[in-house]
Amino acid sequence: MKFIINRDQLLPPLQQIVSVIEKRQTLPILANVLLQIDEQQLVLTGTDTEIQIVSKITLDSCQAVGNITVPAKKFLDICRLLPSNCDISFEVVEDKVKLVSGRSRFSLSTLPAEHYPEFSEFEFEHHFLINAGMFKNALDKTQFCMAQQDVRYYLNGLLLNISNTKLKLVASDGHRLAIYEDDIGQATGYEARIIIPRKAVQELSRLLDDDDAELNVQFSVNNIKVFYKDVIFSSKLIDSKFPDFSKVFNQPFMSPMLIQKNILKDALTRVAILSNEKYKGITFDITSNLLKLSSHNPEHDEAEEELIIQYQGEPLRISFNSQYLLEAVANLDAELAVLTIASNASSCFIEEPEHSLSKFIVMPMLM
Repeated sequence: MKFIINRDQLLPPLQQIVSVIEKRQTLPILANVLLQIDEQQLVLTGTDTEIQIVSKITLDSCQAVGNITVPAKKFLDICRLLPSNCDISFEVVEDKVKLVSGRSRFSLSTLPAEHYPEFSEFEFEHHFLINAGMFKNALDKTQFCMAQQDVRYYLNGLLLNISNTKLKLVASDGHRLAIYEDDIGQATGYEARIIIPRKAVQELSRLLDDDDAELNVQFSVNNIKVFYKDVIFSSKLIDSKFPDFSKVFNQPFMSPMLIQKNILKDALTRVAILSNEKYKGITFDITSNLLKLSSHNPEHDEAEEELIIQYQGEPLRISFNSQYLLEAVANLDAELAVLTIASNASSCFIEEPEHSLSKFIVMPMLM
């Protein structure tokens, strides 16, 4: 196996692949990246057995085909620290890989390619095409609400629901919820739901860096595969059923509050400074056209700020986790935020005044 490749051609796909490889591995070979050469194409593969990224690069110079695995992190660090636009000569000599670039020489240990684990996939029953920019926006508007290591493992991921032409993504950690809905512009002719794991959502969002590219998304009940330019992203799915959240919409609500998004965001940030570090609670005292934010902590520090709002409903006192509110408000695109609290004070809807693609729900907390 012998070839020459430009450092700038190799570095981006190598960075994408190394990001999915876990630092601590049960199998030593999982810390390696698989390199395969067939004709004039270099194929890089990285996996943690739950997620896999395959990237293909067309080579200008290839003297010998073959396959081998090399330590991913060391290989990346070498490429990253070499001068920009330099050529790297790659050659397998017995059980070592020799890297030569200019006056630099490196020798890396290898493991046989035949020991690299095969990523098990089943037949894909569904597929759809979608703009990469749209899909990344949908992921970014919802993924921050995913749970992390929750015993309700279906919350440690993102619900993807396709209903003919409609795309819906939903994430919740049990205390808040984010919903994104849009039209993908094509009739799929089916309705299906899957739950994509947390890490897969984060890696996929990081991968999508070209808003104009088109994605080919394929999935079954067990796996999802995304074709993106010269990259193939695969992940296992969470085998569970996402809870029915539709009931939260079918209830009476109080009058909506309208407030400038940035004014609310800045006030929340200031008042949260003196909130309890663990619970981050902020109290809303809402009266006609006035919102008073207040917080306190065990050290008896206090903060208070008043904001002019548009509100004509009944007076109300309610408390929220400031971080949950801030993240929801920050994901609004419009300059105006609309907050609507359920009549039984069980939830607060945060959205834009006009038809918006995303909605956020934050549950109140006891103070």
